[in-house]
Amino acid sequence: MKILTTNSQATVDIDILRVKRSLGKILLALGKEDREVSLIFVDDEGITDINRQYLGRDYPTNVIAFSMNEGEFGDINPSIICDIVISVETALRDAEAGDLSPDDDIDSVMIHGTLHLLGYDHELPEEAEEMGKKGKEIFFALKKYQLE
Repeated sequence: MKILTTNSQATVDIDILRVKRSLGKILLALGKEDREVSLIFVDDEGITDINRQYLGRDYPTNVIAFSMNEGEFGDINPSIICDIVISVETALRDAEAGDLSPDDDIDSVMIHGTLHLLGYDHELPEEAEEMGKKGKEIFFALKKYQLE
């Protein structure tokens, strides 16, 4: 498993080792431990630019995930599964609103982005419940692991 990280924001200090351990456990729980993931931390301005450019949405969001296994050249290197881009500013607001620690919210966002890349889609009503259940299952398994 290879997890590449880039921190392009200055809002919050990110514990890169903790994040890599968490993402590694998420990938393991999903049976994707042999895959490569790129994780990029940005601010709201950065994610808004990405959201506008690639999704036509002019606002910040907590996570955008890009599959590397789709499209014309998606089969070039099947071990590289995705880029996950996280807005730390949005994650902090979400953490406060949800009464979570910033670390727990970042873990939730990593789970959410990874599930999207595996075909889950919460924007489809018939899939939202399944995605929510899977996300909670992985989150609680990750928390249990971290407490051991």
